[in-house]
Amino acid sequence: MKIAQYYDHEQVRVGVIEGDSLLPLDFEGSVIDLIERGMPAKPKGRTLPLEKIRFAPAVSRPSKIIALGLNYLDHAKESKGKIPKEPLLFAKFPTSLAAHKEPITWSEEITKKVDFEAELAVIIGRRIYRPQKDQVMDAVFGYACANDVSARDLQFGDGQWVRGKSLDTFCPIGPWIVTRDEIPDPHCLSIKTVLNGTTMQDSNTSLMIFQVPQVIEFISRQITLLPGDVILTGTPHGVGTFRDPSIYMKDGDVVVVEIEKVGRLINPCKVV
Repeated sequence: MKIAQYYDHEQVRVGVIEGDSLLPLDFEGSVIDLIERGMPAKPKGRTLPLEKIRFAPAVSRPSKIIALGLNYLDHAKESKGKIPKEPLLFAKFPTSLAAHKEPITWSEEITKKVDFEAELAVIIGRRIYRPQKDQVMDAVFGYACANDVSARDLQFGDGQWVRGKSLDTFCPIGPWIVTRDEIPDPHCLSIKTVLNGTTMQDSNTSLMIFQVPQVIEFISRQITLLPGDVILTGTPHGVGTFRDPSIYMKDGDVVVVEIEKVGRLINPCKVV
């Protein structure tokens, strides 16, 4: 099942994707509310064409967004970083979330080196803390496309990553969540970034250093995960900053993150 959030007169509503349409659900609340109540919602009203939908972020107001650095071997090598011996975690603020087709925005007074990072996002479906290893994947609600947009001048200048990764709109996620049952194995999916029609990243989730169960088990051993929490599982090689010459997104660009069986997340870029 594909579950999306969309705006109905500025109110976030939830619907199910069927082909090229969205079927609204008889439910007032967010995806997180739906997850917490076990999804007993029924269709309501007419289907809506996707081209007329104004999407909201696939998840609204998660308690936390936890991301992984250097979780693809080829990306670790291109960055000349050490291969991590355990998952390397950092956080993005929930106010960084953006929706499918929503502009990624920044001021050039703040940053001039805005980069893309295609990532598979894992959406948590229930509270989990210190689980048994065979229970870890039961906590997954589903998957979404994400772009871990990064202000490289801030990231590298600060010496830590939070500010450069957490500017408003720097975490597009969507267009929807694909429930876990539709993707039994998240470690065999092609993952790409396309910038203005040119493929920049082209890899496969099979190349993750730490796979999804390892990541969830590692995090939840130390940090309680709640329904709706988002885990970004790292990006493959091909990011703009490590190219020669470096390539950064600019005003008017369009960036697409495409993950097999999950979807295509499209965002224009706008300097404000």
